[in-house]
Amino acid sequence: MNTTAAPQTVLYIKNMVCDRCRMAVEQIFRRNDLAFDNIELGKVYLHETPTADRLSHLRHDLEQVGFELIDDQRSVLVEQIRTAVLDYVGDRALMEKWKLSAYLSDRLAKSYTLLSSAFSAARGMTIERFFILQKVERAKELLIYDELTMSEIAFRLNYSSPAHLSGQFKQITGMSPSDFKRLGGKRHPLDRI
Repeated sequence: MNTTAAPQTVLYIKNMVCDRCRMAVEQIFRRNDLAFDNIELGKVYLHETPTADRLSHLRHDLEQVGFELIDDQRSVLVEQIRTAVLDYVGDRALMEKWKLSAYLSDRLAKSYTLLSSAFSAARGMTIERFFILQKVERAKELLIYDELTMSEIAFRLNYSSPAHLSGQFKQITGMSPSDFKRLGGKRHPLDRI
């Protein structure tokens, strides 16, 4: 008797940035009658490999709502890095426990040098720059909600001080956090960064 489970098919999807994205992708897979075991940000674990025709329909449906099926390994790796950075920015405990480079190397089981060069070649920016842009977007979100002080936002995003957050915010946006808030600043969609 063979007790080895059949290998799972994993499809990688670009531009999934939140739980709402995950729910949208889940609806698309259900509409296309594709059975899956699990959906994570950027990944769908299928019961079986879909036919080329079904993949074509799936690709079309995903693209209609801003997602993209990823085929090549480098793009898959870059999307995994992007997703890992989003998770890292959203979890203060991770930022306290790990340096970004160590976290990415551990999570993706690859050297940071390899990850960094693949990401820079594909995205035209360093992982560190992408990380800073994500932190600033998160700060914008928290400023717009108007529920936390600058000190609390700086703490939540693991900045050494509110002044450090303000300086980085101004460097990226061209305005201080208070000016951003006063002028009703706008956020950038996370899949566009």
